[in-house]
Amino acid sequence: MTTTELRSWLLSGLNETAQHHEGPHAQPGEKPHAWWKVMCLTGVDYFSTLGYQPGIAALAAGVLSPIATLVLVLVTLLGALPVYRRVAVDSPNGEGSIAMLVKLLSFWKGKLFVLVLLGFAATDFIITITLSAADATAHIDENPFLPAALHGHEVLITLLLVALLGGVFLKGFTEAIGIAVGLVGVYLALNVVVVADGLWQVLTHPHAVGDWTTALTTQHGNPLLVVGIALIVFPKLALGLSGFETGVAVMPHIKGELPARIRGAKLLLTTAAGIMSVFLITSSLVTTVLIPQQEFEPGGAANGRALAYLAHESLGSVFGTFYDVATIAILWFAGASAMAGLLNLVPRYLPRFGMAPSWARAVRPMVLIFTGTAFLITWIFDADVDAQGGAYATGVLVLITSAATAVTLSAHHRRQKGRRVAFGVIALIFAYTTVANVAERPDGVKIAACFIGAILLVSLLSRVYRAFELRVSQIDADEIALVFLRECGRRQIRLVANEPDTRDAREYSDKIAQILADNDMADDRDVIFVEVTVTDASDFETDLHVRGEVLHHRYRVLSLASSSVPSALAALLLWIRDTAHRRPHIYFEWSEGNPVANIVRYLIFGQGEVAPVTREILRQAEPDRKQRPHVHVG
Repeated sequence: MTTTELRSWLLSGLNETAQHHEGPHAQPGEKPHAWWKVMCLTGVDYFSTLGYQPGIAALAAGVLSPIATLVLVLVTLLGALPVYRRVAVDSPNGEGSIAMLVKLLSFWKGKLFVLVLLGFAATDFIITITLSAADATAHIDENPFLPAALHGHEVLITLLLVALLGGVFLKGFTEAIGIAVGLVGVYLALNVVVVADGLWQVLTHPHAVGDWTTALTTQHGNPLLVVGIALIVFPKLALGLSGFETGVAVMPHIKGELPARIRGAKLLLTTAAGIMSVFLITSSLVTTVLIPQQEFEPGGAANGRALAYLAHESLGSVFGTFYDVATIAILWFAGASAMAGLLNLVPRYLPRFGMAPSWARAVRPMVLIFTGTAFLITWIFDADVDAQGGAYATGVLVLITSAATAVTLSAHHRRQKGRRVAFGVIALIFAYTTVANVAERPDGVKIAACFIGAILLVSLLSRVYRAFELRVSQIDADEIALVFLRECGRRQIRLVANEPDTRDAREYSDKIAQILADNDMADDRDVIFVEVTVTDASDFETDLHVRGEVLHHRYRVLSLASSSVPSALAALLLWIRDTAHRRPHIYFEWSEGNPVANIVRYLIFGQGEVAPVTREILRQAEPDRKQRPHVHVG
């Protein structure tokens, strides 16, 4: 394969996604599905945590695991679920809570906040891939039918699973609802068997329950102390909260118009949370009561695979192997869902902010980057499920905290006092949980900091690199503006760039006199003033709405708003050329001050060194000099 062929293969589909990249989960024209089928799509991520959550809970909380899990369930049903039901209403197009914050927070503080959230989201999704693959490896390694030669090669097996996942996306991945439904159906059915058998053993062997309650009262005699410790331990169990952000991300797949999609998403979230809550409580109870505590420790047979341990011990190796295969499949597919989430999330925001190269919209280069990152994380953590739990929980908790913050701000803006208070309390609970998790296991925030640093660096370099792109997506004009063009288009169209001040008659007369003197123009018959108001300079692409007006009975003025003055002027000039079929002229005065400082002002505030930047944007947008609008500076 030649270099050209390789480049064409890597960037396949880039032109088609140049404006709106929707990722492999949301290709235009996909057939929508019933909400319960879409629930299975998010369920491969959410429900797959049963593969490792009970073991992690037992390792973190010991005999308190069922009580700590009950706290987790209460937080899920009374906290995360109401938050994301609100997210489904306010952000129904699959963009999740981050899109809500983009709308609520403006200027650079909003963009920087979103970049930080993207860093945590990347942590969540990347660790989902590596943690799920590592736990799949644990199930493979503990299966009695595994050849002895493969034992001790956990890192290699995990890397192979991650590479296989990346290979699927390099070839081209289309989300298959049917596969998700089949996987979730089989996996939940097998878990029903394992948990039901475990509950039967608990009921028929009261001494096991007695041993657990004795250990519980011996170690923690005071009931209030038990509840207090459970609350303290709860942040370590935050893995059981995963899946909510994925739940709102798959909303575009739900059948029906917008109101029906929102209702379906609410049913999806509620049903998934209800199913998962039942499984979390029952699985935690049976694994804590029936499995010796030492088996949960690193190296123990139940470490990272508590329910699989019970499946083998109670139901035999054949059933246990079926359970392992189903668990491995859903854990692997959870990684696929996370990869697709990354491919949806990163191109959705960074290129739109001007903070990623144009090739970031192409799937394959991003797959290589994400797969390589997953390789690195797997190697750093030695494919250890327990070691990655903190990083995973950090990503999950930060996203849920940001969602709670977003809905709180939304309720505040809508003057919904009751909901604002309720969501504010939930946000504080998740904020505490996040801080406690970070303090206990700082690995997650360290990894997130690396992702955030990398995203910020790439964003800064990309924003500078793309500074001279034409950043206008659409232009429209009112009738007065079109009349101006028709009047002047018979001779010459001469635009004068003016920074509006008092907008009195003297301002415009002085400006015309200066332009006539600087450019040796004979008269001002065809002059049209152009005034650009900078809105949010942190935005990259904007629409232009050109409004014409006559001021002081004489001066024709075109007014427009944009995030960048030079980009708006360049786009306007090209639009006038194509509309009036005449190359327009534009006249500037040189900016005062240090040119370097003016360029920095342009990069940050969208104005500064206007004349040369406008000319450079035109040069890049129109390579043919004979077709390029004229730029005059005096």
